[in-house]
Amino acid sequence: MAASDAALACQHREVLPELVDVVGPHHVLTAPDEVAPYCTDFSGRYRGATVAVVQPGTVDEVAGVVRLCRREGVAVVPQGGNTGLVGGGVPVDGEVVVSLRRLDGAEGVRPEAGHWTGGAGVALGAVHEAAAAAGWAYGVDFASRDAATVGGTIATNAGGLRVLRYGDTRAQVIGVEAVLGDGSVVSHLGGLVKDNTGYHLPSLLCGSEGTLGIVTAATLRLVPPPERRITSLLAFDSVDRAVQAAYDLRRDVRTLEAAELFLASGLDLVCRVCGLPSPFATPHAAYLVVEAAEDVRAVGAADAVSVAGAAERAGLWRYREGHTRAVNTLGAPHKFDVTLPPPALAEFMHAVAPVVEAAAPVPVRTWMWGHAADGNVHVNVTGLAPEEERVDEAVLRLVAALGGSISAEHGIGRAKRAWLGLNRSDAEVAAFRAIKRALDPDGILNPNVLLP
Repeated sequence: MAASDAALACQHREVLPELVDVVGPHHVLTAPDEVAPYCTDFSGRYRGATVAVVQPGTVDEVAGVVRLCRREGVAVVPQGGNTGLVGGGVPVDGEVVVSLRRLDGAEGVRPEAGHWTGGAGVALGAVHEAAAAAGWAYGVDFASRDAATVGGTIATNAGGLRVLRYGDTRAQVIGVEAVLGDGSVVSHLGGLVKDNTGYHLPSLLCGSEGTLGIVTAATLRLVPPPERRITSLLAFDSVDRAVQAAYDLRRDVRTLEAAELFLASGLDLVCRVCGLPSPFATPHAAYLVVEAAEDVRAVGAADAVSVAGAAERAGLWRYREGHTRAVNTLGAPHKFDVTLPPPALAEFMHAVAPVVEAAAPVPVRTWMWGHAADGNVHVNVTGLAPEEERVDEAVLRLVAALGGSISAEHGIGRAKRAWLGLNRSDAEVAAFRAIKRALDPDGILNPNVLLP
């Protein structure tokens, strides 16, 4: 350990007794085996170290932790379910991890208002269950729903499977409670749909990756549940036809909720890892999982199957949702969550593998899937060392050259902060920094993410 690292670790350990005073002795974890799960992200690529994981159980305890750490010059990393994929919740320089999982209480659903209020540590799946029990639905959904937390989805502005119908997380957050970098608490959880009384802090905090404040509770907009859902798996003989079909369906199918794209290579891997049968007798180049209130047939589809029962629908979704698990069996992947303008999505999907192979110093494999109807594709590259960045540079520059965004829904985190300038001007980054200085004057909140 370098002398500076040793001094930093010593400084951080000196605050441990006072952290215990704030949250209690059972909620400050320091043993290596206890803190280890909090120091690696879901992908396995990003790893770090911390002297302590603090588990506050109330907003006042969160505020107490932040005030203490600010006074002592100790940086903190907020963490929810730790399902992020860009290293945004992993301590880099020994920061104290503030785990929000104990903030799992909920006021619940107000049926007449159509919104849900609860703590940042509530799992997304629990929000879905509470909404359904009250005759409503929640519009944000993705495969890690039972581990990802409300606070984490707000911090990253999570998107998921149904953005094309309901929008991303920012579109759902109508009230927020958070602890800012100076330890002050802002709370505006009323959930009024119309409330033009100044700056909209929920929108500002949503997608800020814990750099402006630590979200402790939220009020989320609910949506009417569909009368029924029919899930269809459509097969295509080319990527171009699948992408075009996704855009056509978005225009033509009024009740379309999801249009998820994956390729033949990914399907083969999912079937092998998850023990699933091939969905069609004949293999095809590309596939869409489509969900709507009606039976969907797409022009250009070579084959199709549609189901309405809950168990059968879940079976079709396994072909799409199994991709992350399957690819992770090949080692920690380099993940690129990007958005392309509609005319460029198919072009990008054809171009990216050759670009990856040209930049990679070793043999690699490229895997792609994503939310085709809104232009979002997840590119995963296996076979690279975690610290290798030449492929990252090449892929993100290709995205920018085609007019796309280097981050669609997972944030910038550690993974992409060096390339933020591909999408944001110097003036925009300067504005970001000014906002951070205002809300986090000493820069203690997640200092190693987002801003270059």
